[in-house]
Amino acid sequence: MAVAQETQQPVASPAGDAAAAAAAAPPTGPKLHGRAFYESIGSPKFIVAPMVNQSEFAWRMLSRSFLSAEEKSKMLAYTPMFHARLFSQDPKYLKAHFQATRPGATDDSRWLDGNPTSDRPLFVQFCANDPEHLLTAARQVAPYCDAVDLNLGCPQGIARKGHYGAFLQEDQELIFRLINKLHTELSIPVTAKIRILETKEQTLAYAQNVLKAGASILTVHGRRREQKGHLTGVADWKMLRFLRESLPPETVLFANGNVLQYGDVDECLAATGFDGVMSAEGNLSDPAVFAKPPAVGEEGREYWRGKDGKGGWRVDAVMRRYMDIIYKYALDTEPPARRPLFVPGDDTAWLTADAADEGDERGKKRRKTGSEGSAPPPPKKQETSPNIVAMQPHLFHLLRHFVSKHTDVRDMLARARKTGLAGFEEVLDAVERKVAEGMLEYDRTDGQSFAEELKAVAERPRETADEAESSMEALIKCKRPWWVAQPIVRPLPSEALAKGSIKLSKKDLVEKAKKEEGEGKEVKEPVAA
Repeated sequence: MAVAQETQQPVASPAGDAAAAAAAAPPTGPKLHGRAFYESIGSPKFIVAPMVNQSEFAWRMLSRSFLSAEEKSKMLAYTPMFHARLFSQDPKYLKAHFQATRPGATDDSRWLDGNPTSDRPLFVQFCANDPEHLLTAARQVAPYCDAVDLNLGCPQGIARKGHYGAFLQEDQELIFRLINKLHTELSIPVTAKIRILETKEQTLAYAQNVLKAGASILTVHGRRREQKGHLTGVADWKMLRFLRESLPPETVLFANGNVLQYGDVDECLAATGFDGVMSAEGNLSDPAVFAKPPAVGEEGREYWRGKDGKGGWRVDAVMRRYMDIIYKYALDTEPPARRPLFVPGDDTAWLTADAADEGDERGKKRRKTGSEGSAPPPPKKQETSPNIVAMQPHLFHLLRHFVSKHTDVRDMLARARKTGLAGFEEVLDAVERKVAEGMLEYDRTDGQSFAEELKAVAERPRETADEAESSMEALIKCKRPWWVAQPIVRPLPSEALAKGSIKLSKKDLVEKAKKEEGEGKEVKEPVAA
């Protein structure tokens, strides 16, 4: 299909800086499509998923920060999902969610979302059910990103109520019009993210419709719309392999689902044959999920490796990186001076100091003057920054296993937002102390403190309905000490059913009864030996 070039329209800069918008505009010329476009942005195979209020600039920066230069060239990130109608009609909504430039700045520091040197390639995702609203919103972000993505995968109740996301999948004609509108009238490519349907044939027809409409890249979440919460279950990589083998080989495909650890990325690529792997929850629990672990002996202070050779990035190290990005980019200030991260063998005198009276220079300055090295409260103009708003939810994800053990830190984190960055600095100080104590205990016991914890997990009874598959093996595989960033392993639906967290629907009960009745009829009379 020939692609009509977009007539250049005046586009309002999200930050009100028209000159910056012009500077950021993509080069003129024919719009690339499909694999040619994919190769033009570096053929990325690591993809940070679009997550509502959770894949904002600071988190994308953090996720990229763990990668080597070579790995960074292979990473693509998505913005959070934005509502196209609100984005196109409500200036306050736009300003609160997408901040491409800082008004008045003249150097590279003016860039936030879509920073040409540190936040590319970047796709901006919208949910929509009206082609005109979608096009208007897409034109506003086109100067700051490489493509615009249509969300067709959100399974939440708000998407049902608003008629968008996965609740458009019954209206294939509307989906075609939404994508084709951008394909024919937007200056940059359009992509889409879908969920699988009940059958292979239905899913293939769905994918073909999206691609025929003009999507350059198709992301497929290997779960159906109803697979959420306790029903999330395991993504179907076999369905994804079927799509790969059924669609033209030049089709660019991204897989989503089942990526918990670094090793899962290559496993997914091998199983599906897709071009790239997208991670959502895995990335929230460990923003370094796409980073190759350092070699033995090259861990430094940020990466911990146990006596069994398994390891991960320390949560205090990850939180420090994240906080420093917030200072530098969201608050336009230098991060406070920090002591080196503790490793066993360092002086432990600071651990015995009362946190309230610690002689650390940074703490003194915070209490007395609020000058350099302090954690100033965010200025009023930054209170609506998506980077500031997302901090507390991000830290609860990152520290999920940590705060399950240290509930006092959980309570500190719950209160932190009220006092701004100073409150989060107090949480960081407590996290650093607990991590140091945990590592010292590990060394004192020659690793037995964690070995006993792992043994207790392995000895838990497998509680599943109808002797179905258990998530316990995945839990044991992913389990690390609480001071290490690690995934959250969800119980499988059969386990949730056995525990009473969910109940079978009337439809499922009828189908189960029919199945049991059929199996009963097949039982033959016992034969004497």
